[in-house]
Amino acid sequence: MNILAFESSCDETAVAVVRDGRTVLSDAILSQADMHALYGGVVPEIASRKHVEAIAGLSDQALADAGITKKDVDAVAVTYAPGLIGAVLVGVSFAKSVAYALGVPLIPVHHIRGHIAANYLAFPDLEPPFLALAISGGNTLIVDVRDYTDMEILGATRDDAAGECFDKAARVLGLPYPGGKPMDELARQSSGGKYDLPRAHVDGAELDMSFSGLKTAVVNLAHNAEQKGEELDAAALARDFTRAVSDELVPRAMRAMELTGRKKLVAAGGVAANSVIRGDLEAACARAGVSLYLPPLRWCGDNGAMIGAQGYYEYLAGHTAGLDLNAWATMDLGTNM
Repeated sequence: MNILAFESSCDETAVAVVRDGRTVLSDAILSQADMHALYGGVVPEIASRKHVEAIAGLSDQALADAGITKKDVDAVAVTYAPGLIGAVLVGVSFAKSVAYALGVPLIPVHHIRGHIAANYLAFPDLEPPFLALAISGGNTLIVDVRDYTDMEILGATRDDAAGECFDKAARVLGLPYPGGKPMDELARQSSGGKYDLPRAHVDGAELDMSFSGLKTAVVNLAHNAEQKGEELDAAALARDFTRAVSDELVPRAMRAMELTGRKKLVAAGGVAANSVIRGDLEAACARAGVSLYLPPLRWCGDNGAMIGAQGYYEYLAGHTAGLDLNAWATMDLGTNM
């Protein structure tokens, strides 16, 4: 089954062709990162307009790269939630028109389900049940994946997402947007241990997280140093910040493994590309004797292939939509269409 998949939830326009949920025939991506770097973050209106400009051409490219024609497309999958509403609407509107024109099913896919499904592309033998640590610019979740389309959130951030926190810390340190990769590279230059940064705990919800206090602490450190004319050890701060984020993520993921009895842990999302967090997850899983699935870096960020992968299993579960499908800025992970 060839699925033409669209992803436009933030600042990457992506179109892919995926066969049977596991084989990527093509994956065309156009990033807007350089443009939004001028503003220090994503400007929603600009993102939406750029998606409109790019999506048709990328669709043609994805089909050509896959070596198929429009007649070979069996279904269309699209991110319908969550994300920047204008950006998501572009993908949903275009996908609906393609599905209508080709006379094929339309499959709505939750963005975070897509990130989790990226691991199916990297690990052909991976099957539910497992736990997923979904960590990205807009979401930070611990998810019990009971089946391909049966998922429950066990823990989540109460405020900022881990990826958003990385971007804000990077800005304070004068690093370019997006901040994840520059922060990782800077942190590798120091062993840290210089800055005492907070780790949050949520009373009565041991698997929930909070990153707003950590973000504020980094901002205050930088501003106080500037006011006093003192020089920050940027590399040490980047390392200590990353360690603080990891200290919130990894122990909670492992605690969730204990509570559920799962034996497989999957990482997903852009923050899963961070070398410190990957290393901490590897060490923790080795100690606990559980299997860890870390997606290759190419499958950590937003892409269309992950939407095609999850779309296949949504289709098998009967989760298709009509031309009245809408886009949503927020949507619970457990919602099925």
